[in-house]
Amino acid sequence: MPSPEAQVRDGYRTHPGSRFPLGATVVPGGVNFCVFWRHATRLELLLYASEESAEPFQIVELTSDVNRTFFFWHVLVEGLPLRCCFTWRAYGPLGVPQMSDAAASRKELLDPNARGVSDRFYHRKQAAGEDAAGHASLRAIVTAPLDRPDDDIEVRTLDDAIIYELHVGGFTRHPSSGVRHPGTFAGLIEKIPYLKALGITHVELLPVMAFDEQDIPDFAAARGHRNYWGYSTHSFYSPHPRYCVEPARAPQEFRAFVDALHAAGIRVLLDVVFNHTSEAGKNGPVIHFKVFANEAFYQVDVNDARHYRDYTGCGNTVNCNHPLVSAFIMRCLEYWVRELDVDGFRFDLASVFARGENGEVLRTPYLPWAMEASPVLARVPLIAEAWDASGLYHVGAFPGMAWAEWNGRYRDVIRRFVRGDPGLVGDVCTCIAGSADLYQEDGRLPANSINFVTCHDGFTLSDLVSYDAKHNETNGEDNRDGSNDNLSWNCGAEGETGDPAIIGMRLRQARNLMAILLLSQGVPMLLAGDEILRSQRGNNNAFCQDNALSWMDWRLSDDALDMLRFVREMIALRKRHASLRRRRFLTGRPAHGQTHPDVAWHGERLDAPAWHDSGARFVAFTLAGQTPDEPMLHIVFNMHDDAREAALPVPDDRGWRRIVDTAAESPQDIVPHAETARTERGQCRIEGRSVVVLEKH
Repeated sequence: MPSPEAQVRDGYRTHPGSRFPLGATVVPGGVNFCVFWRHATRLELLLYASEESAEPFQIVELTSDVNRTFFFWHVLVEGLPLRCCFTWRAYGPLGVPQMSDAAASRKELLDPNARGVSDRFYHRKQAAGEDAAGHASLRAIVTAPLDRPDDDIEVRTLDDAIIYELHVGGFTRHPSSGVRHPGTFAGLIEKIPYLKALGITHVELLPVMAFDEQDIPDFAAARGHRNYWGYSTHSFYSPHPRYCVEPARAPQEFRAFVDALHAAGIRVLLDVVFNHTSEAGKNGPVIHFKVFANEAFYQVDVNDARHYRDYTGCGNTVNCNHPLVSAFIMRCLEYWVRELDVDGFRFDLASVFARGENGEVLRTPYLPWAMEASPVLARVPLIAEAWDASGLYHVGAFPGMAWAEWNGRYRDVIRRFVRGDPGLVGDVCTCIAGSADLYQEDGRLPANSINFVTCHDGFTLSDLVSYDAKHNETNGEDNRDGSNDNLSWNCGAEGETGDPAIIGMRLRQARNLMAILLLSQGVPMLLAGDEILRSQRGNNNAFCQDNALSWMDWRLSDDALDMLRFVREMIALRKRHASLRRRRFLTGRPAHGQTHPDVAWHGERLDAPAWHDSGARFVAFTLAGQTPDEPMLHIVFNMHDDAREAALPVPDDRGWRRIVDTAAESPQDIVPHAETARTERGQCRIEGRSVVVLEKH
């Protein structure tokens, strides 16, 4: 085989590459290089033809905007042969103790994940000193991959995800579901065509690890209720028996369920509970850990092991950063990925992971970082509910690098804006642009933000626009449970009403919230049933309501069918437009090869956003397409009560087509085929409390 110098003159072609796995990995088409470096601002990959080569035949420059994901730097070199050697060179605030940054940037550095190493040119003293003295370095060798057919190196990201949070039991338990095995994994398989038609990419299942259905307060038990949500795990390796047709075949049934979803192109995320267990506090049941490893597994008082520290509101707190416990958690999660093929996890009250054995907040907690270092878990998304029940709040600052977070700030800002609160334009723009204020500074990305306006905990979408206050009386605690601050608006009447004007406004507000969610940068998460206006009659804490109040009712009204169509088409719109799913934060500048800025912000007048207007409730922005074939979008949110005239950009003489208008009646609220849409030029009328999307003609 000719040497690389003989094979190329202009160097091997490169591509951005992948952040996984670390090291040099032979992949179809070339070699993927990936290295971890937190503080570097630029890297160089130096390629040598062989161990004997004195000088590199090619130097590949890596830049942060193309080759960096979180703190990983990566590049794929096309067609690179085996046995080449390579080193790294870094630039920036490197912080090497014994030398300056300038000297450190002259050093050629060994990849810490090297599979093979050459010491042909290595000189220890020179490597330790300030003097670069030629290429006095250890070099990594590109080696052939091992024959490990079961080693799946696919990275499962959330870049294009549309998450659908659902309850396995409640999705099919209602008699109207029409499935053979209601409330089970098998029953949910029968509803896969519905999920596929809706267009979601991921389901996020409320807890499916076996849990204690009797873990509810006495006042709820007295009413015949039981634990419905499942946040009371006792068996972390087992699927919940009630979700199985044959509990003795629980693993097989769950794996069949996952395989069926994968065959339909839908991935599976699990909501998991490693912050507490069903054993609760000192008065709770004795099931296992209290006997086997009480002082290791739980956070207990150092002077009295019977006293459980409770940062979860559930009686105990798992001692997550104890070596034995963290190993247990890691092995368990890896089991669900390796054996049951789960695609990722959402961690309940994940800020507990940052607490030490005495409840202190650790600067560098072991467990979150160890998950990212796991060769198995590093391949799947990890999502944090980045707070706990004792006030530790990590949204925008969860320990680790790649962790995504439920963005509670997004939820609150968008709810307030659509409710009609003024003076939020700046906050709204920040949220719909991917929450760069939370994630950009430390190298995170828009996909770190899980955007949502509703979830299992709180009002459904229908109730958010139908109730000003919670109505949890049926739980049995005299309406004292659940949040009192819902940021909702009932549109003029509390609960059910026959007033057509109020009903019409509620439908419009529901469309507004759903549209804004699906038009935002970041990862949208929908609550199952919101697309058909499922109501819990104002109950915002249905944790114990394993009944028709919580279940999905498949008997759809005309309004529900219209909403379902709207959501399906909004999801399809998001999928058609890569500009709504950008990998990097918006800059306000043209991307490489583009003529228009990636985003331009407006108010009622072009280029005049009302970011600092305390009375403003109007947002407009223009998104450039990411490719020449992708049309530009002009998007307007008007949450004033009255209509406004909005100026339109003039990209060319053909004008804009109005493809979404939440103030219009179905089916004109969203037009799936742009050629049938109304053309607008110069300016357009935006009705009060509405969202309008225009697509370049």
